[in-house]
Amino acid sequence: MVFSLSIIAGITALLVFSASALVSWFEREPRAAGRLVLLAGLTCAPFLFVGLVNFPGQDAAAWGLLALTAGISLALIVPTGSRVRRGNDIPTQRFDERNIMFSRARLEPGTERFESYYRANPGKKNLDDRFREKPGLTAPGATYYDPLSAAAANASFEIVAAFHPLLDNRPAPVTPPQTDPDEMTHFIKQWGKKLGAVSVGVTTLQPYHLYSVIGRGAQYGEAVTLNHRYAIALTVEMNQSPVASAPYAPIVMESAQQYLNAGAIALQLAEFIHQLGYPARAHIDANYRVICPLVARDAGLGEIGRMGLLMTPELGPRVRLAVVTTDLPLTPDARKPDLSVLDFCTRCKKCADTCPSKAIPFDDRAEIDGALRWRINSEACFTYWCAIGTDCGRCMSVCPYSHPDNLMHNLIRSGVRNSWLFRDFALLMDVFLYGRKPNPRPAPGWIKAPLRSEKNERTQ
Repeated sequence: MVFSLSIIAGITALLVFSASALVSWFEREPRAAGRLVLLAGLTCAPFLFVGLVNFPGQDAAAWGLLALTAGISLALIVPTGSRVRRGNDIPTQRFDERNIMFSRARLEPGTERFESYYRANPGKKNLDDRFREKPGLTAPGATYYDPLSAAAANASFEIVAAFHPLLDNRPAPVTPPQTDPDEMTHFIKQWGKKLGAVSVGVTTLQPYHLYSVIGRGAQYGEAVTLNHRYAIALTVEMNQSPVASAPYAPIVMESAQQYLNAGAIALQLAEFIHQLGYPARAHIDANYRVICPLVARDAGLGEIGRMGLLMTPELGPRVRLAVVTTDLPLTPDARKPDLSVLDFCTRCKKCADTCPSKAIPFDDRAEIDGALRWRINSEACFTYWCAIGTDCGRCMSVCPYSHPDNLMHNLIRSGVRNSWLFRDFALLMDVFLYGRKPNPRPAPGWIKAPLRSEKNERTQ
C-alpha cells in the first residue's frame, strides 16, 4: 500500500510540475518553464525510487517520505494569518495636487504660475530642474524612444484629453426615479464589467479621498469642492506582454491605452447616472479631483503596496484606475483589509531591488500625513521617466502579483492570502523561477516592423 501511495505521489508531482512548466512556456517564460521541468524530475524521482526499487529499509523510507510531504503540505496550507499589523492607514489631511510630479511637469518656466509655485516651494526647484533637463515622456532623444510607440501613446493621451470637457456635464433635467440602492449597485458593477472593467467597487466618499487644491487644467489653484456622497472605483487590465517589456516603449503604449479605456468606462457610467437625473463626475487621467488608489482601496478593490500602486487580488498592480463620484443612492462595499498583501510587500522588496531610479523604499511602512504607508521618491521616478521616454513600469513587471490571472497563479495567490509560511515559500519560488531582477522582454516584432519596412525601401 505504502509503495503504491509513493508511486501515485511521484506521478502527481510529475504531472503538476509538468503542467506548470507548459503554462509558463505559453506565458513566454522559458526560464520558469525549464526550472519547473527540472523540479518535476527532482520531485518525482524520490517517490518513484522508493516505490519501485527494492532496497533495505524501503518501507521506512516510503513512510518517511510520505510523512515529510504531508507535513510540508500541511504547514503551507494551514492558515497562519499575517505578521504585520494594519495600523492606521487613513490620512489625516488632504493632498495638494499641485505638488504631484505631473502637475509640476506642466509648469512653464517664465510664467507667473511657475514663479509662484517655486516661491512657495523653493526646495523643489533644483529637484524639478533635473527632469526638465531630460528629453521627456515619449520625446525624441529619450533612451527608449520609439516613434511608433510614442505616436500610439500620444494618440491615446490626446483622446483622453478630448474627454475632459465632458467631465463636468450636468444631469439631465428629469425627475430622478426611485431606485433600490442594492439593485442599482449590482447593475453598475455588472455593466462596468461588461464595458471592460476587471473589478468595480463602491465606497462612501471621504474628505481624504479628495485633493485639497486642483493642480492641473484651467482651474489650477482652485480649492476642490466636491460634495458627492459615493464613489465608484473601477480597474482595467494592462496586458501582460507589453508590461513584461518594461521599461521599453510598449509599456507607455499600454499605459496610455488603458488610461483611455478606464476613462471611457468611467465617462459612460457618469453619463448613465446623468441620464437618470443625478449628478456625477468621472475622474480620469490628468483630470482628477480624487486620489484614485485611496478610493479604490476603500471600495474593496485591493491594498496599496510598497510601490505606491493599488495591488488587486486578480492582477496585482497591473491595472489602471478611474473613479466616478455621484449622489445616486448606492450601497457601499465593506472594506476588508488584506494584511497578506502588506505582509508580502514588507518581505518581498523585489520592486525596490529592480527599480532603475532607486525610488522605491526598502524600509517598512512609516507614518506619513498621519497614515501608515510606503512613499516612493517621486522626483527620482519621474526624472527617470523623462530620461528614458516611457513610464518605466519595471516595478509592475517584476511584481509576483502581476502574473496572469489563470488557475496556476490563482492557486498561488490563494495560498499567499492564507499563510505567511506559504508567502515566504512563494517568494522563494518566484525568485527561483523568474529571477530576482528578470530581464525585460523584447518589444513585439510587429511594433517595429513598419520602421524596418520603411528602412528597407529607402535602401533599395
